[in-house]
Amino acid sequence: MIFTKIGTPERLIRAAQDELIQTHGLLEMQAVARRAKASVGLAYHHFGSKAGLIAAVVEAFYNQLEDVAFSPSKLVSPDWAGREKERIAAYIAFHYDHPFAPLVVGPLSRAAEVLDVEQAFTKRQLIAGAYNLRAGQRAGVIPPDLDPRLTIALMIGGIRQALVGALTGGPRPDRDLLTEKIWAFVASALHLAALDARARSASVA
Repeated sequence: MIFTKIGTPERLIRAAQDELIQTHGLLEMQAVARRAKASVGLAYHHFGSKAGLIAAVVEAFYNQLEDVAFSPSKLVSPDWAGREKERIAAYIAFHYDHPFAPLVVGPLSRAAEVLDVEQAFTKRQLIAGAYNLRAGQRAGVIPPDLDPRLTIALMIGGIRQALVGALTGGPRPDRDLLTEKIWAFVASALHLAALDARARSASVA
């Protein structure tokens, strides 16, 4: 790997990610330092410990995921439901394409050193997701009687478990098929079909 115009912390994070992928989740600071062409002392200086470096790698992964799948500027559909389907497709594609994803949702998700990172990411998802569902309710897309906080928690949990199974449970299902199945689950949870049916009935009447 060629490192250009990036600082030592980022070099170490990239090197640690590559090392974790190659070793299937094992990490030695000396090996990371060699990859990053830095001293072990600098690795400890920037991250404090091996656990701190692993947490930084996972946090960088989630920051990339948020930029790709949760940034409003990346969604182009003119309607709320279309943007949500785009978001799910981007979320799945990111995990399918990123070589570090199976470790994040698999072995590393159970590691004590990344629990705080996982919890912080999930909390951001829950807050932003509930806000987004309220926006869908204000737009008349989602029924007003759904509880946004409970609904987004159920959705996030269900989507994550489906993704864990896809990435760690043997041959991966086709990503487009998985996207469609997850979108069908989301649309059902949000009662989108029922709302569309009521709208069509009202227009006919």
